[in-house]
Order: sequence, then structure tokens, then C-alpha cells
Amino acid sequence: MRQIVLPPNSEVVVTPNDTLTTKGKKLKEGYKFRISTVFDVMQDGYVMIPKGTMGEGTVTWMTNKGAFGKSGKMEVSFDWLEMAGKRVSLTGNHRQEGEGNTGATVGTAVAVGVFSAFVTGRSATIANGQQLRARTAEPLNFMIPDSAARVMSGTLVSTPVASPAQAEPVAMPAAN
Repeated sequence: MRQIVLPPNSEVVVTPNDTLTTKGKKLKEGYKFRISTVFDVMQDGYVMIPKGTMGEGTVTWMTNKGAFGKSGKMEVSFDWLEMAGKRVSLTGNHRQEGEGNTGATVGTAVAVGVFSAFVTGRSATIANGQQLRARTAEPLNFMIPDSAARVMSGTLVSTPVASPAQAEPVAMPAAN
């Protein structure tokens, strides 16, 4: 067995399991939602956190869309991942804004005055599949069996690879 430590602040790409939106005013601050990892988290050639690992996030702040082109906004935090029956703490947050319609509001205000209040912005949405960046909050210790398969990955070559001694001739179209 060998011990591998995944350092704190290691990046973990997550996505919400369901789409989160300020539309319909169903979300509230404090709402808990499920997340899952999008990619394997690797260290020293071993998978430390597998793709699809489940966890939880929280809606920490939000506003609904409003009159005069005000868009909906929300901020979410990433709380933890579930690994082998234990919760692994995460840090990080993401802020999402709907696109505002302030240009339409200005145009409407000039044209019809009071009716510009009926022009609203768009709801903020974080869709399932959207990649969000979280980080591990603390170092994680893993015991790796000697028989565990190591995933070999490519490395960037700093010098150009030698080209063949003689290049193949390129066929040119015949001139008409």
C-alpha cells in the first residue's frame, strides 16, 4: 500500500443534477441541491475522486427578475462530496445572472412611458451539465493498493518532434 495526498484547493468540476432557475420564484436562499463531479480528479496517475461522485450545494443568495429590465441573479456554494460514506468538504461558489433587458426598457420608456415597467429581465439559470469549479477544502489522504492500476497520461513535449527526412510530395490540382 502507498499513501497519496490530494492537496487542499485541488480543482473539482461539478454540475447541478437538476437545472436551477430563479424563474417561477421556487428557489429560496438556503435551498440545498445535489451536485456530481463531471471529470475524474487525478493525483500521481490515480483517480482520487471518480467522475459522477455525488454531493451537495446551497443557494446562498438570489434575486428574481423584475421590472425595468432587471435580471434575476443567484449565487451558489459547493458544500461537500460523498466518498466512501464520508463527506469531503468543498469550497467555492458561482454567481449566475440572467440577461437584462435594459435596452428594451429604455426604448419602451421613450415610446410609452409608464408601460416600460412591464419590460422584465431574464431569469438566472444554472443548467444540468454546466461545468462549475469547486475546490477541495482540506488535504485528502488515500491508501492505494500496490495492485491498483495507474492511468498514464501524456505530457507536453517542450522540443519539436523530429520530422521525417523527406516529406511526401503534395499533389497539386491540374491547371485548366
